[in-house]
Amino acid sequence: MKVCIAEKPSVARDIAEVIGAKQRKDGYYEGNGYQVTWTFGHFCTLKEPHDYYEQWKFWRLEDLPMIPPSFGIKLIENTGVQKQFKVIETLVQQCEEVINCGDAGQEGELIQRWVLLKAKCTAPIKRLWISSLTVEAIRDGFLHLKMADQYDNLYAAGSARAIGDWLLGMNATRLFTKKFAQGKVVLSIGRVQTPTLAMIVQRQKEINAFVSEDYWELKTIYRETEFTAAIDRLKTLDKAAKGLAYLKEHPFEVTSFEKKDGKEGNPRLFDLTALQVEANKKLGYTADDTLKYIQNLYEKKLTTYPRVDTTYLSEDLHPKIAGILADMTPYAALTAPLLANPIPKLKTVFDDKKVTDHHAIIPTGMHPGGLPIEEKRIYDLVARRFIAAFYPECKISNTTVLGKVGQVPFKVTGKQILEPGWKEVYANDVKEKKEGEEEEKILPHFEVGESGPHTPRIHQGKTTPPKAFTEATLLRAMETAGKQVDDEEMRELLKDNGIGRPSTRANIIETLFRRKYIEKKKKNIYATQTGIDLIDTIQTELLKSAELTGQWERKLRLIEKGEYAMDTFKDELIQMVVDLTKEVKTASYKFITVAPDPPPVPEEKEKPKKEPKPKKVVVVEELTCPKCKTHLLKKGNTAYGCTNFKECGFKIPFAPIDKKLSDKQIADLVTKGKSGKLVLGEDFTVKQKA
Repeated sequence: MKVCIAEKPSVARDIAEVIGAKQRKDGYYEGNGYQVTWTFGHFCTLKEPHDYYEQWKFWRLEDLPMIPPSFGIKLIENTGVQKQFKVIETLVQQCEEVINCGDAGQEGELIQRWVLLKAKCTAPIKRLWISSLTVEAIRDGFLHLKMADQYDNLYAAGSARAIGDWLLGMNATRLFTKKFAQGKVVLSIGRVQTPTLAMIVQRQKEINAFVSEDYWELKTIYRETEFTAAIDRLKTLDKAAKGLAYLKEHPFEVTSFEKKDGKEGNPRLFDLTALQVEANKKLGYTADDTLKYIQNLYEKKLTTYPRVDTTYLSEDLHPKIAGILADMTPYAALTAPLLANPIPKLKTVFDDKKVTDHHAIIPTGMHPGGLPIEEKRIYDLVARRFIAAFYPECKISNTTVLGKVGQVPFKVTGKQILEPGWKEVYANDVKEKKEGEEEEKILPHFEVGESGPHTPRIHQGKTTPPKAFTEATLLRAMETAGKQVDDEEMRELLKDNGIGRPSTRANIIETLFRRKYIEKKKKNIYATQTGIDLIDTIQTELLKSAELTGQWERKLRLIEKGEYAMDTFKDELIQMVVDLTKEVKTASYKFITVAPDPPPVPEEKEKPKKEPKPKKVVVVEELTCPKCKTHLLKKGNTAYGCTNFKECGFKIPFAPIDKKLSDKQIADLVTKGKSGKLVLGEDFTVKQKA
């Protein structure tokens, strides 16, 4: 028997269906030589301090730093987890082969490896590595199973990340809390959380310190075109008035007219961060919500694996693109022009060197029917970006006109779209002007040397403070370790030094909100006084620097590639924690003011947040008959009944008491023998013969 372990029950069901394991058992599916079971996310975690030494249960400065002799794992204390783990443990100890079907990423690898380690698995292990959950992808994945040891480096990177977060989070949180906090306040420090907060605090201080100043500019209208003086802004009205008087004495003269044709390159395909940025800007969705919606779309087989940090596709996908586009029938009007010709193999889209474990997020081509509105909107972003990537480039014409009035130089620029190209995909979008981006403005033709009267004027303005972070700009800052980068190619180069992983950045931001270190006003994110005080208290630059933390992140990526030793990384972190402890213990900083009602969680581990439990969708047809305990239930015209009704005879009418029961109530009757209270407070119980 081969045992497959998926990361979620829904994924296990999809896999079981494809490989023919169709018999439902308690905690797994069986059939065709396979048993398919599942975890539900993290089953194991690193041991807590008190699991190593009893005295580490108490928060005391004298016990710091806490460096375990070796790190161990333990099962999460949850009855559901423990029950399902027993199923997995029993299956893997009796099988001839295990197939790791966890999410194909670092976190998924860690979850599965820890479970197999805890279950004392000795059977040989294979790895299912797929980028989508379509039937074709699962079938193809099982035809090309990988050896588990191919992903040892991925597991090493995941372990190093977890250990690093434990060492820094556990020690630094206790250290700063015991040294600087008053009462029951907890000061949470995290490897990624703290530099992210430091970026927000730094921006907050720049905004708070900003003093707005008036300035004046000289402008003039010549041939119905407004030119701006190409000189430094004037600081006083008196200077501006003198400048205006000077301009009135001289005619306007054109000194240069330049028209250049150019192109606006197609937008890159989405990685997770880019999708979160776009969804925040266009739809106002939080990074956390976007991750949840795109994960749901992946599990519904509509899009590919989402927790990725590449905007490229592997070259072997090129032949499949036309088929995916053809299957996207709701977008037929946009895909038709592409399908009329062969799909180009663009270097900006296909590049094996830029793809590691997974490619960019794209649609699978399956029809997106009956989606919640939020998921529908996220799907639309992914679909349009995928289509736009293969459209022709947008052709534009840029015009620059230079002139002078006496000795004062003037300038105006214009832009004309000659061929919209990929912009046709977004023709109905509300155009959002980016800062510094030239608006479409068609200028008349000017001859060099022409001259004539003009109408000068003074424009008064005010300097504006730096912009507060939004989730979109904060995600970008995390991706580039605080560097302001707008160019997409440069951003690709900096990704290795970004802080956090694409899949965990949303959780880091949510954690800062939960700790009350940051707050949101409309779309903008601001540091609270608590957050500012905490950062001011931390003197160790390494804890606050996005750039230095980005270097740690780079080392984790090198571990993943097999180019850096996990033990070296661990030793460096231990040394850092030892040095930090020594420094803080001897420091004499003042206590900091913190907001009331701090959250109780004392440490920060950088891992994806457990999603809030969605409302469970009850599918009665997936329940086993409570009478014969063998066959599933099925829906008839007036009742649910056993699929083997002729032999078994079990059924529940939809409306046993002139009140139609919901699927949830019917499920309760089947599984618990009774439902919750119905109308008039009756409690309806299923009574059946033994």
